[in-house]
Amino acid sequence: MRLATLNDGTRDGRLVVVSPDGTHYASASVATLQQAIEDWDAVGAALAVIDHFPDLLDAAQVLAPLPRAWQWLDGSAFQSHGDLMDAVLGITKPKTDLPLMYQGMSDTFLAPLADARFPSEDLGIDFEGEFGVIVDAVPMGTSAADAMAHIKLIVQINDWSLRTLAGPEMKTGFGWVGAKPACGMAPLAITPDELGDSWADGRVGLNLLVDWNGKRFGAANGAAMGFGFHELVAHAARTRDLVAGTVIGSGTVSNTNFREIGSSCIAERRGIEVLDLGEPKTAFMAFGDTVRMEAVDRAGRAPFGVLAQRVVKA
Repeated sequence: MRLATLNDGTRDGRLVVVSPDGTHYASASVATLQQAIEDWDAVGAALAVIDHFPDLLDAAQVLAPLPRAWQWLDGSAFQSHGDLMDAVLGITKPKTDLPLMYQGMSDTFLAPLADARFPSEDLGIDFEGEFGVIVDAVPMGTSAADAMAHIKLIVQINDWSLRTLAGPEMKTGFGWVGAKPACGMAPLAITPDELGDSWADGRVGLNLLVDWNGKRFGAANGAAMGFGFHELVAHAARTRDLVAGTVIGSGTVSNTNFREIGSSCIAERRGIEVLDLGEPKTAFMAFGDTVRMEAVDRAGRAPFGVLAQRVVKA
């Protein structure tokens, strides 16, 4: 099942079910995705049997599947990305068997074709291609094995980052605020069965194609997560109940052969340049730059649709 949210003039939009070919839609039985996820057993079953899609889908009217969420928790589950960034920044983290995760801005997820507004190019504007999941209500203490059943939808995310602010904020020990503005979200939230065998062990085994200003920048595969999404959910629920509609991210999609397949963020490319050349050569984004992200399966299909954004001055 593929779900989208249309702009109807309200803050949370109108939920629709999208046809398998992504061209048409049918109205949902509830107004918003938040309502659906809060009563997923009943609502999800009703939405799943819809097989007539009478209305043409206009991509320009599509919002993020969840235009705002109660909670956004982002992990850093790709070891190759974390190791590279630590080496470049000279950071030595204490050893831990737990996933890395922070709580970010959840009151806005940008529409898939919306401009991304920033006050200055000097902030080190960077994209980060990720996958994410949306869960129903998860009780505190849920195990990783049981957490899998709470993953109801999968999404694709651009976790915008402002690198000039990220380092100083991280070193305070309090974490990110200014460095992490609103994320963008691809148009379709999909149920795990839509991925077939590309959804395995809580991981999205798709190549995430990232194009910067029309040129291929990266094509990393999501299967390389060091922790599966079920393990991230269990980690997040260790000391708290997770409300229905919580979004949990994978962190920047990265593979160990990043020199061959490219990267899902500019900071990783700059890190490679530091290691190989002694200094970064690639600049961060400028106003007017565009980034396009599309996760594709082996047949070339894009289950989440296209996330394409332009950087503009606020």
